[in-house]
Amino acid sequence: MAAASPCEGLNAPCLRAALADHRPYNRAALPVAAGDMKVETVKPVWRKWAARASWGVLGGVVAVSAAVAVQFAVGVWRAGHMAVPAQLDGPAADQARTRYPLVLVHGMMGFNQVGDVSYWFDIAPRLRAQGAQVEVTSVSAFGSSELRGEQLLAQVQAIRARTGADKVHIIGHSQGGQAARYVARLHPEWVASVTAVASPTMGSEVADALQALQAQHPVVVDGILALGNATGALINWLAGTSWPQDARGTLASLTSAGAQAFNQQHPAGVPGTPCGEGAHEVNGVRYYSWSGVGRFHSALNMLDVPMWLTGQLFERERDDNDGLVGRCASHLGEVLGDHHPMNHLHAVRMVGGLTPDPDPAKLFLAHAARLKAADL
Repeated sequence: MAAASPCEGLNAPCLRAALADHRPYNRAALPVAAGDMKVETVKPVWRKWAARASWGVLGGVVAVSAAVAVQFAVGVWRAGHMAVPAQLDGPAADQARTRYPLVLVHGMMGFNQVGDVSYWFDIAPRLRAQGAQVEVTSVSAFGSSELRGEQLLAQVQAIRARTGADKVHIIGHSQGGQAARYVARLHPEWVASVTAVASPTMGSEVADALQALQAQHPVVVDGILALGNATGALINWLAGTSWPQDARGTLASLTSAGAQAFNQQHPAGVPGTPCGEGAHEVNGVRYYSWSGVGRFHSALNMLDVPMWLTGQLFERERDDNDGLVGRCASHLGEVLGDHHPMNHLHAVRMVGGLTPDPDPAKLFLAHAARLKAADL
């Protein structure tokens, strides 16, 4: 039986016959100008679904932004109706009075103060009510850990000059923990202790997922990063700051690979074994950490929903994360607990203080008492 000859030319009968018996079709024989039929390329079904999923991710980011806006409005209302804790009397009046000032460093998408709303809600006032000297810093909402570390370094130097303190205790939430470590490596003589609260010492699997998505759908991730930079610019405007914003730098710093590179340059306190503890003291600087697990705790807190959603992106620590950072990935130095019932935003009572029991602010008060007992 002779082999079927390829179709020549562009005509409907030949195309139908080719489709019926799978004969090869000679595309080179097509006329340059064909007016009797239009040939369209059909995209595979998986590509259609992948495109829809990508836009779904972008839509989810927009939804998270809307939830942040609503929760921020709740925070504004609660902050306006919150009584500032009065200075306590008796033994409680100085139980948080450490030898050196406490310096608070916010995480990604953070700020110092916007109107009546503080990133730290009532944590700083409650520390001050028990005798602590608290300094709240501000760095770029989005940027590499090195960039934010340089910004923090200048502020620590200014705090030392203004207060006359030889050293400070730096407490960093989330990416703020990396900024704190940056300062401690460059000037350990300025730092009494570094405390990382829900900080991605080993990176975040959420950042890893975004990086993987970028390889497949760069336009979607570019849109997310552009939204991050726009959010950072809005934070600048609301907070009266002018920090540079670099969401791509944040992403690079928070991936597992980015965190590993940072740890190689700033190894103090980093665990040498998976889910272990790191050195408790390096170059005269004490290292501590604590974190929580669980994503959804209260229907009253709209930000619990996005924390639950981002928690689904985890693979290695699928059941042991706070929505953005894994339990083991948060370890640094002496681990003061990694199973506290709080998600990533509860850790600093953000935004509006709608957090589960036990009150996360009590962890800060207990830590200040710990530092005081160590004559620090």
